[in-house]
Amino acid sequence: MTSISGAEMVDWNLAVATATRLVRPGPEVGRDEARAVVAELRGHARTSERHVREYTRMMPEGLVLPDTPVLVVDRAGWVKANVAGFRALLQPLLGKMQDRRAGTPGAAVLGAVGGKVTGVELGMLLSFLASRVLGQYETFAPASRDLPGSVAGGGRLLLVAPNIVHVERELEVNPHDFRLWVCLHEETHRTQFTAVPWLRDHLEGEIQTFLGATEMDPSTVLERLREAAQSFTGARPDAERGEDGRSLVELVQTPEQREVLGRLTAAMSLLEGHADYVMDGVGPQVVPSVAEIREKFQQRRASGAGRLDATLRKLLGLDAKLRQYRDGERFVRAVVEQVGMEGFNRVWTSPNTLPTKAEIARPADWVARVHRKGSEGSERE
Repeated sequence: MTSISGAEMVDWNLAVATATRLVRPGPEVGRDEARAVVAELRGHARTSERHVREYTRMMPEGLVLPDTPVLVVDRAGWVKANVAGFRALLQPLLGKMQDRRAGTPGAAVLGAVGGKVTGVELGMLLSFLASRVLGQYETFAPASRDLPGSVAGGGRLLLVAPNIVHVERELEVNPHDFRLWVCLHEETHRTQFTAVPWLRDHLEGEIQTFLGATEMDPSTVLERLREAAQSFTGARPDAERGEDGRSLVELVQTPEQREVLGRLTAAMSLLEGHADYVMDGVGPQVVPSVAEIREKFQQRRASGAGRLDATLRKLLGLDAKLRQYRDGERFVRAVVEQVGMEGFNRVWTSPNTLPTKAEIARPADWVARVHRKGSEGSERE
């Protein structure tokens, strides 16, 4: 990993240690019950694969793709997997920072201290998220002995058992139905990436473009962070705040990064909305209490878990992620209603047939662009 004179710019081990130390304990579950939950989640993941394939029609009949492992993990396991993903994604950016600082007086000391500070900060962030994520299709982290991936190169389905049990108890829903419902959502993500070979590389390229546009000048970064803090504390007049509701992440972007973020936002809205659409579309046939689960889960998403939780969600941009679920699902539903599932599946043809951020809000524009032009629809307007 990138280092300055041998000192890592991010102390990844400290990030893992900090997160696992700070993360809240999961619900009380006996050993036998825990084993039963793990076994059921693995079984539901296998069952979900068939349901999702049949419903989405994204894969030709009989097509066999390289398997991706299903890992039922605890909160610490989720932290380790995501640290590995961050480490892989950030390596090019940290390499640029190393080159920029090379030869700077005191670089070794600054690198060592800064790496530990950043490691603690990352660990604190992950400790917050680790108790909230139900599942995740992890696409970027390399395979390891502890975290195996697809033999085709990366990719694993994570199901965070303590969080699933916590939420099903909190919502007072049928646990067997809820576990299958969650697996349907995550299996849709696995299908998206396995059935669309270019998708992973496209998203990674966009992320690297976003990171590559990061301003390395510390004074510029500090100024943007200062503006962000003033915006959220109300220290700046309303006329100077810019767009309302922007997260801390958005407020420290360069203009080039905002363009990339627009494309990434549209892509993630599509992926999350499609997963929600599929889980609810399959649900009535295999999840008897799907209507109750969806209603209670939507209320939970909207309410959050208190003032501190709501504040952190806003600062981290998690409210924007919730909008991605809603806006993306509306886009998918509207397109399927107009042109059917096969017509919607043209979205997976190439990066150029992905919807723009504006088209997510106006599905008819995407239909007009892609379907009116047919094979010529690969050019974005």
